[in-house]
Amino acid sequence: MLTVSDVTKYYGKFKAIEHISLDFENGTYALLAPNGAGKTTLIKMITTLLAPTEGEILYNGAEIRRLGAEYRSLIGYLPQKFGFYKNNTPVQYLDYLAALKGVPKAGLKERIGKLIELVGLSESANTKMRKFSGGMLQRVGIAQAMLNDPKILILDEPTAGLDPKERVRFRNIISELSRDRIVILSTHIVSDIESIANRVIMLKDKRIYRNDTVDAIGAELEGRVYETFIPNGERMNIGGGFLLSSRQERGGASVRFYSEEKAEGTLCTPDLEDFFLVAYRDADDSAKWS
Repeated sequence: MLTVSDVTKYYGKFKAIEHISLDFENGTYALLAPNGAGKTTLIKMITTLLAPTEGEILYNGAEIRRLGAEYRSLIGYLPQKFGFYKNNTPVQYLDYLAALKGVPKAGLKERIGKLIELVGLSESANTKMRKFSGGMLQRVGIAQAMLNDPKILILDEPTAGLDPKERVRFRNIISELSRDRIVILSTHIVSDIESIANRVIMLKDKRIYRNDTVDAIGAELEGRVYETFIPNGERMNIGGGFLLSSRQERGGASVRFYSEEKAEGTLCTPDLEDFFLVAYRDADDSAKWS
């Protein structure tokens, strides 16, 4: 088990996060919050790249910084941006990183082959990576994070800039990998984690805001999310509600909105994206309509 115990982190006088406590077991955990909320700070402490100012992080009861290399050998990490040699092929790149990570040579060729197959790059295994799309490079990044068959896989904003097809492929890969390890996925894109996260951890005001399942978090808005149809030419009016989304349809737009009070429209089942937009709505006042 990985345990974050009452962790606070300062950068000088600036407090990035405070009093964070979490427990992780095998499965997929999504750190969901807008950019700047402290997700990357928390991830860097879990990977030992940063030390907590207060509190501690434990793996099976032992403090991770004291475990040192023993703990780091259990981690696979894909940062937001990772370095690579453009003239390397995926096979060359993974072989090089395996040497840096101290991965045993016995069976390494087969291991690299299986990882390349897992991320769907078998046909490009010997193609120089300067020819790769952003999605293909991210798949190489996942493969390098899995080289040591980690017990803890940490992915920081892994789908930023990917097209919808690549995001679907990514979700499928993560579902496969999370069966026998801890996967911690940091993102601000709700659709990336709705179908794969066992738990969603939301950060707000430097603290844990929610730590629950996708369904349980969405259900908190039960009875307050509505849909209505606005014909072309009519002014949008949702009273004191908060606009969640608007979808163009023939003859007008289908509007989804949140309202604390009973409103004109059809009540609908709230989801995680609704909760995310409501929870962080002060960051985007342009989404308010009357």
